Amino acid sequence: MAGLPIGIPWVCFQCGTDQNPCHCKVVGPTLGFGVAIILVAVCWPASLFCGCCATERGKKMLGAPVELSGKVSSAIPI
Repeated sequence: MAGLPIGIPWVCFQCGTDQNPCHCKVVGPTLGFGVAIILVAVCWPASLFCGCCATERGKKMLGAPVELSGKVSSAIPI
């Protein structure tokens, strides 16, 4: 039986970027995805359980995973 091994980690691949000569990114988007998953597991429950989601600061905390993962992804050019 042929197939992929079970232990392959999640890998994000972005094509069409102008940040490097090969126009593809793997490391930045993959790290950005990992950062987003970790922040979602921390920020969303903290905001919802503390009752902060009704304030402006709580709303920013709910959007933090998206903002920071985008910054990480664009900071790494490969």
